[in-house]
Amino acid sequence: MTTIQIKNAMKRYDNGVIAVKGISLTVEPGEFVYVIGSSGAGKSTFIKLLYHELALTEGMIKLGRFNFGEMKDRDVPYMRREIGIVFQDFKLLPRLTVFENVAYAMQVIETPTRKIKPRVMHVLRLVGLEQKLRRFPSELSGGEQQRVAIARAIVNSPEVVIADEPTGNLDPDTSDEIMDILERINSDGTTIIMATHNRELVNMRPHRLLEIAGGRLVRDEEGGAYGNED
Repeated sequence: MTTIQIKNAMKRYDNGVIAVKGISLTVEPGEFVYVIGSSGAGKSTFIKLLYHELALTEGMIKLGRFNFGEMKDRDVPYMRREIGIVFQDFKLLPRLTVFENVAYAMQVIETPTRKIKPRVMHVLRLVGLEQKLRRFPSELSGGEQQRVAIARAIVNSPEVVIADEPTGNLDPDTSDEIMDILERINSDGTTIIMATHNRELVNMRPHRLLEIAGGRLVRDEEGGAYGNED
C-alpha cells in the first residue's frame, strides 16, 4: 500500500515567489483528504508537486517507493502509474470516444490488448457510463465528461487518486454524483486527495482537511469544516 510522506516541502518559482513553505505531513493508505485554501495560497502548487508536475526546490516527497527528489526522469512514467489524476477541465481527447479515452490510459503503459476491454467496461459501469461508450466528449454533459475523467484516472488501478477541483465546473447535483463516485472508490481502499473550493461538499461530507494559507499548512484536521475562507 502506498504511503505519501512529505517533509519540509518548499517550492520557489524562478521569479522568486515561494509558493509552498516547509509543508510536512503523511497521508496513510486509504485516506480521503481535502486540500483547501484561497486563490494564491499555494494549494495548486502543492497539488502539482504531489504528481510531479512541478519539482521541489527543497524538502522531500515520497510516494511509496518513489522519492521525488532522487527520481530519474525515466522513473517518472512508472511513478505516474501509481496515481490517477482528475482535472477540473477534464482534459479528455476530443477525437476519441468515451471508451477510447479510457482505454488510451491503458495503451500508453502497454497493457496487453486482451485486458483492456474488460477493464474499461468495468470502470465505465462503475461511473455509470457503460451506455455512452461510443459518444465523443462534445456529446456529453460536464458531469459526464468528469465521470469519463475519473474512469480514466482509475482504469490502471492506482493506489492514489489526486483530484484537482473535480467539481469546480459542475452544478451542485452533479457535484454530489461525482463525490459519490470518489467516496465509493475510496471505500475500496484507494487514497483520495482532493483540492476543492466547495465549502458545502466539505462540510456535508467530512474527511481529513488540510488548509494551506500563505504557502504554509495552517490546519490538518480530521473531519474539519471548511470555515469562512474563500
